[in-house]
Amino acid sequence: MSEADRRQEVVGAAILLRGRVLAARRTTAPGPSRRPGQRWEFPGGKVEPGESRAAALVREIREELDCAVEVTGWLPHHADVGRNHRLFVATARLVDGEPVPLEREHDALRWVGAEELHTLDWLDPDRPFLAGLADRLREHRRAP
Repeated sequence: MSEADRRQEVVGAAILLRGRVLAARRTTAPGPSRRPGQRWEFPGGKVEPGESRAAALVREIREELDCAVEVTGWLPHHADVGRNHRLFVATARLVDGEPVPLEREHDALRWVGAEELHTLDWLDPDRPFLAGLADRLREHRRAP
């Protein structure tokens, strides 16, 4: 098994609504320092053993934002987060409730359009997904 195959999978949700995506601002930076964050990310978390990426994402969004989502697809690549984690980001839609930050991980939520994505200070692992997501947002906005 290669080192890449042993990495902990982490999932993030690009929740789409009317041509916008939900961004969540971290209250603390990830990792052992737990320094103040104030940077933006796609909400989500770690995939538990035996759990699918989609199931993990649905669970994490319920725990962090008290709403239900349905995974509608996956952005086409992943991002390595340090040496131990690999991030995958899914597109999703709300199926129940309105997102509210419940845990100490996020202190703000913001719906942003394609033209606003690059104005936020995103966490580094989330940045590789922005260009592809901007294209999807433009498509989503045009859809009936």
